[in-house]
Amino acid sequence: MIQLKIAKFIKAYCPTCSKHTEQEVERVKKRKASELKWGQRRFRRATSGYGSFPRPKPEGREKPTKRINLKYRCTVCNKYIQRPSYRAKKVEIVEVEG
Repeated sequence: MIQLKIAKFIKAYCPTCSKHTEQEVERVKKRKASELKWGQRRFRRATSGYGSFPRPKPEGREKPTKRINLKYRCTVCNKYIQRPSYRAKKVEIVEVEG
């Protein structure tokens, strides 16, 4: 699946309402990673006072597609539902008439 077109509003199951409801689809935005996480603290400690990178660069090819995370907002209870992500090069959220 290379290009993916998804309707802006879909009818799907909402676990909070325990029924199928109209849900709005939107892409998940990547937020800034926390500097206080253990992995980031370890990385800062390893790279401090060091001229070069402390570990070898990752080798091999990059994947041809990225995972696309979508969140679905229930129009009845306004809760967000996160579902398993898709792999696609390009995702387009489109308005569907009718």
